[in-house]
Amino acid sequence: MSDRTATPRRTPGGEPPRRSLAERLQDTMSNAAEEHRANAATSSSRGRRSRPAGRGAPRRARLRLTRIDPWSVMKTAFLLSVAFGVVTFVAIFMVWSVLGAAGVWDSINSAVASIVEGDSGNSTFDVTDYVGMSRVLGFTLLVSVLDVVLLTAIATLTAFLYNLAAALLGGIEVTLAEDEK
Repeated sequence: MSDRTATPRRTPGGEPPRRSLAERLQDTMSNAAEEHRANAATSSSRGRRSRPAGRGAPRRARLRLTRIDPWSVMKTAFLLSVAFGVVTFVAIFMVWSVLGAAGVWDSINSAVASIVEGDSGNSTFDVTDYVGMSRVLGFTLLVSVLDVVLLTAIATLTAFLYNLAAALLGGIEVTLAEDEK
C-alpha cells in the first residue's frame, strides 16, 4: 500500500507525526516513480496484445474542441496581422520602385500630355502628384495599421463566439489518427 492511501500514524496527542520536507519529497517522488513504472508496464503490455507488430489499423482518438483561449488567439492574430502589414508595405514599395525604374510614370505623363495639350507640349500634368511613392506608401501604412486593429479584434471576437457556441453545442469533434509506418 502506498503512503497516499495508508492512514497516517497519530501521536498520543492525536496529531500525525511531523516529517521533514526532504522525507515528504522523497516519498512523493518514489510514489510517482512507482506509478509511472506501473503505467508504462500496463500500456506496453496492452499495446503488444492489441496490435501485432506492424499490422492492424493505426490508433485513433476522438477529441472535442470545447474552448479556445481568447488571449492566445489575440496574441497570435496580432502577430500575424503585423507580419501581413509589413509584407504588404514592402510589396507595395517594391512594385512602385519597379514601376518608377521601368519608366511607367514618364510614359503616362507623356501620353496624358499628348492627349490633353496636343502638339504644344506645355503640359503641367504629373501622375506622381496623385499616385507618387510617398502618397501610396502613406496610404498603405494607414491601411496596414487598420488591418492590424481589425484583424486582431475580429479574431478575438470569433474566439469568444466559438466558446459560447461550444458551451451550447459541445464543440467540434476531431478524430486524430497515428501515422502508419
